[in-house]
Order: sequence, then structure tokens, then C-alpha cells
Amino acid sequence: MRKVQLLIVGAGPAGLSAGIEAARAGVQVTIIDENLRPGGQLFKQIHKFFGSRVHNAGVRGFRIGEKLLQETRELGVEVLLGYPVYGIFPGGEVVYGSADGVKQLQAEKIILATGANENNLCFEGSVLPGVMTAGAAQTMINLHHVLPGQRVVMVGSGNVGLIVSYQLLQAGARVEAVVEAGPAIGGYGVHAGKLKRAGVPFYLSHTVQRAMGTTEVEAVELVELDHFKAIPGTEKIIEADTVCMAVGLTPMTELASLCGCELVESRGLGGLVPVHDHDMRTTNPNVYIAGDISGVEEASTAMEEGRLAGTAAAESLGYIPAKEAARRKEEIHGRLDLLRSGQFGARRAQAKIEIERSFAQIKRGGEVR
Repeated sequence: MRKVQLLIVGAGPAGLSAGIEAARAGVQVTIIDENLRPGGQLFKQIHKFFGSRVHNAGVRGFRIGEKLLQETRELGVEVLLGYPVYGIFPGGEVVYGSADGVKQLQAEKIILATGANENNLCFEGSVLPGVMTAGAAQTMINLHHVLPGQRVVMVGSGNVGLIVSYQLLQAGARVEAVVEAGPAIGGYGVHAGKLKRAGVPFYLSHTVQRAMGTTEVEAVELVELDHFKAIPGTEKIIEADTVCMAVGLTPMTELASLCGCELVESRGLGGLVPVHDHDMRTTNPNVYIAGDISGVEEASTAMEEGRLAGTAAAESLGYIPAKEAARRKEEIHGRLDLLRSGQFGARRAQAKIEIERSFAQIKRGGEVR
């Protein structure tokens, strides 16, 4: 069986960043991904990042992806694409698919950067052609240059819903409405402002009651909500041929569970997440995590967590002295603290602290509750 020092599952921003950090220290790194193209979500993100310069403010997402890929090539990181990982055993044995059939390898250390799945809503007509997730629409317009529809209703006003709505406008579609079940817009004002200036109406405290049509979406019926309960008689119909859902993400933890990592429910991080410590190490001491699998956040946070996991894995393999590793990890944590400041980040920071407490409890022989 083939042996590798560090296997990273997922070639998105977290996985690539982890691989770069470990390879710089001298670790032999293999990254594996089921997709045929590396970079994850970055290559769908044509908008500019904002924040601080250290977090690529003013740089478009796909440019960041190109830079990460270039660094992996320069460092000699092995990247296996089109290989779905079927299972990981607690001892580090990995089973994956290939054109030649099922294969196996043995990894000393593993970093899981598997990301998250988009959530869906169930309503009458939700299986009609024309109903899709916001990520599917973004993939169509930014990667395949195909317009998913002419008249779009976006469900969800978080940053994903707002950004994809604006990209749909740029691609030539009409966004007929942004629908939000809550009483306030969920994303940043800078994104919402662009849509408002373009004349896109926002329906707060509303949801989609049904998508109407025979063979495809032809119209959407909205209903007003009172404390998230439908108010009879408030229905309104909007002509549209596409419904996009931007209603959150759920961490992909299946592989973490298979290799013996303890999981805990965290509403602040999107659902079940692997319990992990300050270095992104799970309850399986040879497995680390990074990115949305550890809790749904932003791409910049995913990259920093990747750097953290890559540093910690390299230290555990003996490639970085403890004192130097501690210095590097402190710098990364400083940047993560900066990203998690403010209204949205503070809740996630607190959720992360609670996860780390769960890890400490397990280490002491306690039970996760």
C-alpha cells in the first residue's frame, strides 16, 4: 500500500493553504479532491474580497485561487483531482476511487478540508426545473457562462444570497426579489446597497410558499410571516422562471465521523462539527480539520485555518520545532481573531471557544453534551 506523510482531503482554499504551509516546512504533501478542478469556491468568486490587506482585500476570489495553485506547484505538492474519497479508517488507511478502480493509501497525518453542503428548502413546486441553490447558479454563470434564468427570485439575504444576486444582475438576469424570512437583511450592508441601487426589491419577513408552473417555474408565490409563521391572506405572486436558495450551509463531516472523530452540535457553526482543539486537531490525534468542516465561515477564515492545521501537522511530524511552531500559530490566531471581530464574527468566535472546551472535556475523560 502506498504511504504518504500528509494527506489533505479537499483542494479548496482551506486544503490548498494547509498544503502550502506544510510543504514549506518540508512535509511530503498529497491533496486529493473529487472535483476535476482545484480551488473550491474561489473560482466562482469574481467579486473582490474586502477587509485587510493581509486577507487579500481588493483581490478577486479566482485570483486568490490562482495564486494558491501556483504556490502548490512551486512547492511540489501532489494534487490528485477527480478522486472521490470513500472512507478513512481510524488508523489512517484511506480508500478512494480512480479511473483504475478503488485504491488505498496509508497516511501518517490527515487534514480534512471537505467544506460544506448547501441547505435546501422544501415547498410546493420545489422540484420544478428552475429551482436551485445559489451555489449552483453561481457555478453556472461564473464557471460555465450559462445564465440559469431570466427572472430570478433569491431566497435568503445573507452574504451568499446578496453576492450571487448581484452577479446574476451582472450576467444579464433580472432579480425580481430578494426574500428573507427574518425581519432584517442578514448580510453586509455594502452588498445589499448594490442591489437596492439597482432597484431590486427586498421582502423581509417573507418566504416562498410555492413555485408555480407545469413543466418549469413560471411564477413564485410569497407569503408574509409573523414570527416565522405564515399569515393567511398576505400571499403575493411574482412572475419568475428561477428560484435560488441561499439558506445556509451544513459542514460535511461524514469522513470525520468514519475515522473516529467525535462530533458535537453547534448552531453557531452550522450543525454537527468535529470536536477540535486550538490547533485544529480532532479527537483522532492524527486527523486535523480546516475550513467549513470545522464551522461555516468565510473563505479568508478557511485559508487561515488551513495554515494553522498545516503548521500543526508539520510540527507533529517533526518538521517544525515546537518554539517556532508556537510563534507561527500565534500569528495565525491573531489574524483569525481579527476576522472574527465584529457582529457576525463574534458569535462564531464564541462557538469556537465552546468547541475547544468540548475537546478539553473529552481529553479529561468527560462526556460531550
